[in-house]
Amino acid sequence: MITVSPAPAPVAPAASGDAASKPKPCCVCKDEKAKRDECMLFSKADDPEKDCKSTIELYKSCMAGYGFKV
Repeated sequence: MITVSPAPAPVAPAASGDAASKPKPCCVCKDEKAKRDECMLFSKADDPEKDCKSTIELYKSCMAGYGFKV
């Protein structure tokens, strides 16, 4: 009698726990990003970055909460 053993299961490359659980930057802080973009695009100020500083900071702090450095 010939016995056939099952093929070994393929081994996936070891992924770091951080990379596997970390969301993509495009998928987080959507509301903050939209408010920041709207402020920058429609600002009537000479310096939109200065005018929208508070919304920019909210976006940066939200992204930092997910481990992204903006």
